[in-house]
Amino acid sequence: MEWLNEVWGWLMTQLKSPGVQIALRVVAVSIGGLVMSKLLSAAAVRGARDLFDEQQRLLLRRAVSYGVLILAGLTVMRELGFDLNVLLGTAGILTVAVGFASQTSASNVISGLFLITERPFSIGDVIKIGETTGVVLSIDMISVKLRTFDNIFVRVPNESVLKGQVINYSRFPIRRFDLMLNLDYGEDLGRVRAILLEIAEKEPLCLIDPPPEVAFVGFGESAMQLRFSVWLVRQNYVKVRDTLPEVVKLRFDQEKILIPFPQRVISVRAGEALEVTSQPEALEGDAQASDEPSDA
Repeated sequence: MEWLNEVWGWLMTQLKSPGVQIALRVVAVSIGGLVMSKLLSAAAVRGARDLFDEQQRLLLRRAVSYGVLILAGLTVMRELGFDLNVLLGTAGILTVAVGFASQTSASNVISGLFLITERPFSIGDVIKIGETTGVVLSIDMISVKLRTFDNIFVRVPNESVLKGQVINYSRFPIRRFDLMLNLDYGEDLGRVRAILLEIAEKEPLCLIDPPPEVAFVGFGESAMQLRFSVWLVRQNYVKVRDTLPEVVKLRFDQEKILIPFPQRVISVRAGEALEVTSQPEALEGDAQASDEPSDA
């Protein structure tokens, strides 16, 4: 057992050395910082569950986690003998230099702060930025991440979001669906309006309040134009958009309501001849050649 006593004595001697004690403190602070960052960030999110939305809770988690990790990193550097005053001064100079070198990034960060404060949309909302429509995945300090409906990832810089027009389709709990209709000039508008309102009343996904409406838009070249508007819960918008036109078409067919094709009325003044020409028939060889696939 003497060799165990010797090993134990050697270990005690090594543990008393300044270098080993510094290494142990560095390891302890590093592990403790990682554990505390996870515990404190999770506790902060649980405490703010009823106060903040999902995006704000995500930012709170990151702020607490990064703050604890930065404090742990500074403590480790102090244990290793670095002068924190010099490091902080150097970091300030580097921050100013990087700020001048990356003005676009700084603009995106400032724009991100405005977006977080204004909150025009949240994670999970369906929005349209420019020509891109998708679901919001995250709102970061530099950019907004979207997933389009054909499963494409899109990153939009915060500056572009702040300067451009943003349409939020998920902001309010209900939406209005407008169906544009063309009617033959011989149809009775009152009868058509009553039929459309009856369709809306029987459709279970259409809301009664606000009530549906049928508005006259104008006289077109070949038809009278109507707008059939119904209100519905936001989650049912796509389903109603796909099914309501089919219901209206079937009911119009049953009621013999005509949806006209584009047509033109040609007037010929008295005394003027109307010349009608027809295109000559193609030669048989040309007709056969036209049916053959091209080599291109």
